[in-house]
Amino acid sequence: MVNQAYLDKRKYGERVYELLDNYDSALLVHCDNVGSKQFMDIRTALRPNSVVLMGKNTLMRKIIGNYCAEKGNNDWMVLHDLLIGNVGIIFTKDDVKEVKTKVSEFVVPAPAKVGSMATCDVTIPAGVTPLEPSQTGFFQLLNIATKINKGAIEILSDVTVVRNGERVGSSAAALLGKMKITPFEYGLVVKHIYDKGSMYPAAVLDITDEQLAAKFAAGVSNIASISLATNYPTLAAVPHYIVNSYKNVLAISIGTEYTFELAQKVKDYLADPSAFQSAGGGGAGDGGGAKPAAAA
Repeated sequence: MVNQAYLDKRKYGERVYELLDNYDSALLVHCDNVGSKQFMDIRTALRPNSVVLMGKNTLMRKIIGNYCAEKGNNDWMVLHDLLIGNVGIIFTKDDVKEVKTKVSEFVVPAPAKVGSMATCDVTIPAGVTPLEPSQTGFFQLLNIATKINKGAIEILSDVTVVRNGERVGSSAAALLGKMKITPFEYGLVVKHIYDKGSMYPAAVLDITDEQLAAKFAAGVSNIASISLATNYPTLAAVPHYIVNSYKNVLAISIGTEYTFELAQKVKDYLADPSAFQSAGGGGAGDGGGAKPAAAA
């Protein structure tokens, strides 16, 4: 009799092979604290062009490794090496940025459980709380300054009880629970993007055109600076070479009899600044003509 577990693994392997054959793009997602209802909603929202694959990491790595060996193509091995921790794969034929945005919509609020990892800073604001004076012990354990105000506990200043990346302690969890604060949100978190053999962080999708333009401009500026400092000509430095050359020619023209159209305007101004003051002053009067003379 054939072992049922073996049949299940074989069927799972055939499914993974089919996905690897038919898709060129995938998203590696982190799925801690994600419930079955969330998964069902996400799968429904991503159909029909995307498929969510979950499974044991060791089994997925083995199947992907066997697939690459059989096909003689190691493109998917970059994904194989990142299957660590509580992760899954979303195979898609849609735009990966749109899929990432859609996945981020499915989050649910969650309370702070003892031992869970905080996904953000949790701050209790100053003010009157719904807790009675008998509950002051929780605040004392967390070194939170309080006072009694009209039969209720009042927090004197904002206080952060848990910081991002820290484990939630028992006192903090109990206090947040009593105050009915659900500080965390859980959902699938896209970590990496796979695209035809290339793998890059999901943060790349958040880069805007304005940021790219600013980075490009900064790069051009750096190249121009290096070019000018080393006297090595580059396209980025050409405008600077032209301007600097014009300055040199203008200086020679001013100091000699040689002239040309643009230089002549400067020479005329230096010869008689008052002519330009009267021409540009309009009806400003006597007082208005003094400022351009001082500036010249």
